[in-house]
Amino acid sequence: MTKGAFDLGHHYHGVPHSQIGNISIVHGSSTDPTLFDGEFIDLIVTSPPYNVGIEYGSNDDEMIYSDYMDFNRRWMTNCYNWSNPHARMLLNVPLDNNVGEHNSVVPDFTILAKSIAWKYHATIVWNKGNVSRRTAWGSWMSASSPCVIAPVELILILYKESWKKEIGSRQSDISREEFMAWTNGTWVFNGESKTRVGHPAPFPRTLPRRCIKLFSYVGDVVFDPFLGSGTTLMEAQDNNRVGVGVELDIGYCRLAEKRIFNSRSLLSMMDLM
Repeated sequence: MTKGAFDLGHHYHGVPHSQIGNISIVHGSSTDPTLFDGEFIDLIVTSPPYNVGIEYGSNDDEMIYSDYMDFNRRWMTNCYNWSNPHARMLLNVPLDNNVGEHNSVVPDFTILAKSIAWKYHATIVWNKGNVSRRTAWGSWMSASSPCVIAPVELILILYKESWKKEIGSRQSDISREEFMAWTNGTWVFNGESKTRVGHPAPFPRTLPRRCIKLFSYVGDVVFDPFLGSGTTLMEAQDNNRVGVGVELDIGYCRLAEKRIFNSRSLLSMMDLM
């Protein structure tokens, strides 16, 4: 079964911050259950705030851990309600949190997601390869209180009701080489420069590109509830998906709009060559 053309107006009754082709940026909060109506999401690719004191602008990134997990419960519940039955969620989170109170972030996120009704499928280990840039050692060369830091983040693979996709275009655009490499549960690539992007916590384009091509069909609706600098929607646009992103900070809405527009222009130029 193939869906018709997607119309965000059937689910969002405001005016998007910007609309660039098949990409929509919504200025708002993903914790607001009234932001959208109905089920429309096919794939979520996101990285929520890590609660480690990053200066995002409009978001409090230094919450008490119980408040932080309640924050995650709210947006994850909303995303569940806005997702189609076959939807997947690719959730990029740290392995743990060693800033202040130490917390087992990934197990806590997994338990939380399952309590909402998300189902667990698998986990991808993202090796960022930045162990050489460590600055925190705890008690140097002493058993007193050494600090153990793994140079990895994880990508939780969750789904709503059915793992097998029964609707959509059924058109996959992944190559044989990409499929073989990306179904290996360890991904190795560097992180992104926050200075170059202009955002305090961007992820590299490689991450959403792999998630989108491996876990969605051409024409699917890709959603990012924490749009930030717009990387997920840049890859949705460049890989012929519909993209919808929500961002609380108006400055980051403008940054995402600029980056998506520039990526679209570059793609158009390449098509003409």
